[in-house]
Amino acid sequence: MATVYQHVDLLAAGGVLEVALERRVRGAVERRYRLRRDHAGITADTANSLSLDDHRSAFAAALADLTAEFTAYLDRDTADPAADLVGYRQHAVWLSLGELHGMINGMREAIAPHLANGPSPDRTQYLISPILFPVEAPPTETGTVNTAAGSQSPGSGI
Repeated sequence: MATVYQHVDLLAAGGVLEVALERRVRGAVERRYRLRRDHAGITADTANSLSLDDHRSAFAAALADLTAEFTAYLDRDTADPAADLVGYRQHAVWLSLGELHGMINGMREAIAPHLANGPSPDRTQYLISPILFPVEAPPTETGTVNTAAGSQSPGSGI
């Protein structure tokens, strides 16, 4: 069984983590890492090859990172969720496959132009974390919910 240190080393070697702080503590080197968001994604091919347990683990890791980021925000002296327009909402919508693709494309079109923005005195960096998954299977012709829906390809995400 691999240790946490081995996992961190693999993530750092793969460029997913980078050293944020390094200092000597009683002869040892203590390192603090941060996520490199530009290297933290996976390809559609990789997503398609993951098992359900792999997806469960990846989702848990994403939620842990999101929780850590939000906690760090709240720990700042200047945190003001109302003034900073912080939002965490969920909307359940019924979509056909075509409507789903249209919504994903619309979200990409809304977000993509801003990804290249750099820091400036009039900009604050915001974290956007779209999470998308089906919560209920489509109804059958008789109007009951189909709980035996087949697995779907995760696609390339948002």
